[in-house]
Amino acid sequence: MLRIIISLDKENKKTTMKNLARIILITFIVFPLVTKAQDTTFQIKEIAITKLIDGTLLTPNNKTSNLVIIIAGSGPTDRNGNQNFMKNNSLKKLAKGITKNGIATFRYDKRSVKLIKQGKINNSNILFDDFVTDAQAVVDYFANTETYKNIYIAGHSQGSLIGLLASNKHVAGFISLAGAGKSIDNVLLEQIEKSAPAFKEPSEKVLTSLKEGKITSDYPPVLASLFNEDLQPFMINWIQYNPEDIIAKLEIPCLIINGTKDLQVSVEEAKLLHQAAKNSTLKIIDNMNHIFFTIEGDTLENSKSYNESSRTINPEVINAIVNFIK
Repeated sequence: MLRIIISLDKENKKTTMKNLARIILITFIVFPLVTKAQDTTFQIKEIAITKLIDGTLLTPNNKTSNLVIIIAGSGPTDRNGNQNFMKNNSLKKLAKGITKNGIATFRYDKRSVKLIKQGKINNSNILFDDFVTDAQAVVDYFANTETYKNIYIAGHSQGSLIGLLASNKHVAGFISLAGAGKSIDNVLLEQIEKSAPAFKEPSEKVLTSLKEGKITSDYPPVLASLFNEDLQPFMINWIQYNPEDIIAKLEIPCLIINGTKDLQVSVEEAKLLHQAAKNSTLKIIDNMNHIFFTIEGDTLENSKSYNESSRTINPEVINAIVNFIK
């Protein structure tokens, strides 16, 4: 496999490495930024749920019985949908858009965000189930306040699977935002096959070991940021969950949203979730990308938008959520 990589011509090798870097960047790494929302059409309250989970509650000026808990995607993503080098405020804009329509929202920093700030981050000690525990703690917190009659979970990307697993008896409905329908090993292999096909075979070997619960060091150095040993316990935990199987067990209404310009999660993934769910609505939004922005141009424009906080999110995603709840 290493010989194949070396034999690539200079231009193809450069493109392959750039595509692989995009997969790695979006999946795991980089650090968060936190911004504060300011608006007069709703009330803002900062809440500490646990020692590791802080978030922002937006409540409309008119009383509401509905709350949407927004769960961020992969990597150390903050409550606004941002990471270092990728500031787009997508989740902040989503929350504000929902609340302006009379529905309360709560969004929170992932535990990795706080651990990084405290200088206590240790990837080998963080499991996927920790994120599920955090989401359940948020749900239970608001259920115990008895302020909201109907609590909904809206999980974005990796947060979709987290939200599925956290949907307990207190949750009235579930919303998948660009969530995968397949297990993470299949998702990664599809991304690698499309963007960096030279690395498909070694990636398959690593993922096979991880599915068997085995740590492995047998991978090319270029894949270290994706498969290094510190991350493998997290992957072993994550890889065991199949979103199709989990959503099939839910009895609550589900809304499944995806965009046709999503570079990470295809429309087919959303269709898989829709087919598996007992009671679901599927909403496919034309020209919407993974972070809810409208993309009229090419892949370069799409990729650049991840760091363009001046963009507005597609109004259809907000309308779909509001109509689902109301």
